[in-house]
Amino acid sequence: MSLFTIAPHARFLPTLAQAVMDGRILGDWPREGPFWLSDITIILPTQRARQALAEAFAAHPQFTGLLPDIRTFGGDPGDEEPFLPPFDALPSPPPASMLQRRLVLSRLVAAWAHSPVGGQAFATPPTAAEIFSMADSLAHVFDDLAIEERGPAELRALGAELGPDLGAYWQQTLTFLEIALSAWPAMLAELGRADPAQLRGARLDRQAEGAAVLYGNRPVIAAGSTGSIPATARLLRAIERLPRGALVLPGLDTQMSPQVHKALLDPTESPHGHPQYHLGKLLRTLGAGPAQVVELAASPHPRTPLLHKALALTSDTANWAGERPEADVLANALAGVSVIAARHEDEEARAIALCARQALAERKTVGIITPDRNLARRIAAELARFDVYVDDAAGAPLYQSTAGRLARQILTLAVNRCAAVDLIALLRNRAALLGRSRKAVASLADQIELALLRGQRPAPGLEGLRKGLADHLARPPKHALRRLSEADGAAILVLLSDIEAGMAPLTRILEAGQIRAADLAAAVASAVAAFADGAPLRGHDELRRWATEMAGLAGEGHVFAPRGLDSVLAALMNGFQVRNRLDRRTDIAIWGQIEARLMSPDVTILGALNEDVWPEPADPGPWLSRGMRLAAGLEPPERLQGLATHDFAQAMGNGQVVIAYADRMGTSPALPSRLVQRLDAFVGDDAADAMRARGRQWIAAARAIDAVDRVVPASAPTPNPPAAIRPRKLSVTEIETLMRSPYDLYARHVLRLRPFDPLGETPDMRERGTIIHDVLARFVIEKHDPAAPGAFETIMAMAAEAFSGLDGIGERRDIWLKRFATAAQQFLEFESARDGRVKLRHAEIRGEIALPLAEAFRLSGQADRIDEMTDGTVEILDFKTGTPPKPSAMKGFEAPQLLLEAMMVKLAGMPGIPPVNTSALTYVKIGLGPDAFMPSGFKTADDMPIMAAAEEISRRMQGHIDHFLFRQTPMLARIMPLAGQRFAGAYDHLARVAEWTAVDGGEDEA
Repeated sequence: MSLFTIAPHARFLPTLAQAVMDGRILGDWPREGPFWLSDITIILPTQRARQALAEAFAAHPQFTGLLPDIRTFGGDPGDEEPFLPPFDALPSPPPASMLQRRLVLSRLVAAWAHSPVGGQAFATPPTAAEIFSMADSLAHVFDDLAIEERGPAELRALGAELGPDLGAYWQQTLTFLEIALSAWPAMLAELGRADPAQLRGARLDRQAEGAAVLYGNRPVIAAGSTGSIPATARLLRAIERLPRGALVLPGLDTQMSPQVHKALLDPTESPHGHPQYHLGKLLRTLGAGPAQVVELAASPHPRTPLLHKALALTSDTANWAGERPEADVLANALAGVSVIAARHEDEEARAIALCARQALAERKTVGIITPDRNLARRIAAELARFDVYVDDAAGAPLYQSTAGRLARQILTLAVNRCAAVDLIALLRNRAALLGRSRKAVASLADQIELALLRGQRPAPGLEGLRKGLADHLARPPKHALRRLSEADGAAILVLLSDIEAGMAPLTRILEAGQIRAADLAAAVASAVAAFADGAPLRGHDELRRWATEMAGLAGEGHVFAPRGLDSVLAALMNGFQVRNRLDRRTDIAIWGQIEARLMSPDVTILGALNEDVWPEPADPGPWLSRGMRLAAGLEPPERLQGLATHDFAQAMGNGQVVIAYADRMGTSPALPSRLVQRLDAFVGDDAADAMRARGRQWIAAARAIDAVDRVVPASAPTPNPPAAIRPRKLSVTEIETLMRSPYDLYARHVLRLRPFDPLGETPDMRERGTIIHDVLARFVIEKHDPAAPGAFETIMAMAAEAFSGLDGIGERRDIWLKRFATAAQQFLEFESARDGRVKLRHAEIRGEIALPLAEAFRLSGQADRIDEMTDGTVEILDFKTGTPPKPSAMKGFEAPQLLLEAMMVKLAGMPGIPPVNTSALTYVKIGLGPDAFMPSGFKTADDMPIMAAAEEISRRMQGHIDHFLFRQTPMLARIMPLAGQRFAGAYDHLARVAEWTAVDGGEDEA
């Protein structure tokens, strides 16, 4: 007998080692003397399994000290090919690398995408990054065709067979695939390379052909392979037919009926996602049935048949109700299985980490299996809280490594011409040293941010920063938060020069009209080397190797404009991983599905058991639909789902298993994997609830680890500084602040805190409104006649001058100026209509008065407009680009500014304005709508006269001043918040307003 299997509930590699040592696989092969094991060859799927099997033999009590010859499928090409038939074959050319294929195929894809016919397949022309991604997917199609040993002929037949039924897109795609598949070998020959999938198939076939010569009468065992690749299946068949050849299959269902085996081979049954599908195909290749396979597991376990039934073909699920085991059998089968149904990915990772930590404390080995690399990193970070350092065996993507992040930041800085946010973000990166110490770079970053960027807007590029630095040293602007010395300026200039030199390669390619991928890689690598000078940088070696390989492919790949380069960099780095160089622990590991095959830790944790994660979606890709793949003789995309399901079934066979999934992934709801759903449905609600009950301990622990025993509601701050240090002067706008939130005046005047302007702030509507105010005020201050023939040209010239300072936003500036033309015409018409009632116009009048209080106190203010009227009164106007106060706020004395300005006029507090009564307070909205420049009068309670209302607000103001500024009264925050306010106040974060104003309820209620 030469066909064996090891059920999922048995540890595969230790069981295999035991079966070799006790002779069950070897038959009558003599097991005597110290060297008998060394004559045996064992072939396994992975290097990890190879090492683990060696350890399993070494741990066996009868081990003599010499291991079998343990190999992997495919072997080492350089060592084996000279000994494989045909022996006179010329050496095979080296395989094309992943990057080489990406670049070479991108030329084909780009040529097609930019052709008149190919362009019809896209709604918009594909970007450079999309072309590289499509080249990768095209390489996968080539791999699938090579694996299934199909070529242009099958595609040509497919086009002839399905042509009338295919849409224009698929017909164009088939034409392109046929051309590309014919051109690909010639392109490889020109490069002196070979297709890696074809090389692997040829090597496996040569091994199969030479198996009898290589192994002769010696035992050879091929173990752990499902034979999913036809060439591998042929090699397995050749080994099985050797005199002492044996196959050990992973997890074959030996109780599978002939009917089920037949259904697995029937495409109409959609068997490709079944865990036994590839094993069923392999048995057909071997000319055997399940009954001819010997089980090596020492004893049966109820979980194995349970899993076989739960993962049965769709047509067999109708029998579940009758096949469900009794409750005691279910309980025994699932005794070691727990389910963690976490609320979200963060909780899932924390629960898994706590479960693993407990297992380690019990001196058990732990294997965490997940296809989700982000979850793997989360788990590793959670384990680090307990000083358990474990790294994802699959590595971290180069693009997301420390070196990759630095490369992206430098690229962004160059693309955005040294925008403020990008510059400071890069200088805050601990890997950006530029030959300096971290402290020196941080100090220079502080100086640049506070002296040159906050509250200022230098011209784009490093030249803009240099000019801003020169201006600062000559005359520091009033908005600068730090003053620089000449020595500071010199150090900053040297830093800017180093940044410019480091970015120079990137700057050059950005200035080029067309570039190639190798140009971008060389520029990025050069920039990273310059910026990381002296910094330990994880991933730097991998980045250099990537750039070196790219340099060797100079001239390859399609030519593209230097746009969207961050996405291009991500596409070019795809598939390159950064491995951890730290010593790995032997008692815990995080594996991907491939790394975990044949591994049998004491505790197995399956993470990210969510739909569309494990198994992944059955995506056929952009080149062939599912039906076209089947018609061309290719496996459908569900083939990968079948492998993922087999991995799940194998992992579930371990003694202690934890299944974990999240109810939300990111911001979206998520479903448990169909594999979990099938298991739940088969075992029933009671058993499913029992598995989740066992997993709740880890969910509870995950929620409790950062929880507190008691939550004390935050209280509002009650600062009570001495009255003597409280302000003795306020502006009319600050009076409203005093009424609504005295805390803000405490922060501003007592603590002397000023909010920083946002870093790299772009001109917004507020700044646009300020500019418009200034233009309109200047027109009045310079005493231009709104009815004069050239008034419009005059005000537009003023606007052009005012908006000219908005460097770097030319398009937006032009739009704003165009819109201002409409507002300017409306303004002139508004002013002309008032000419008969206005004697003299005054704009931007700043004044101050002393209040009759127990202590000296002054009130200041600046009015947009004060017009002297022909009737001897004044009218105060407030031009608003925003929304005026609501009538209820005016009537409730909650909008005191204009009333206080009227009082200041009456008390001769406005220079140049006679101390007369105010007859009207008017808001004028500036805009483009129908209500633009339509005046709206100030609303007073019960039609109270303006001056009476001004006297009342003056009285209330003096009461507030006396209470909050002259007495030892706490200066509270938000005592009268603005109704419907949608934005945070300048000092809300300091007062921690969000902590003590939180309310229950939904968004509408809040």
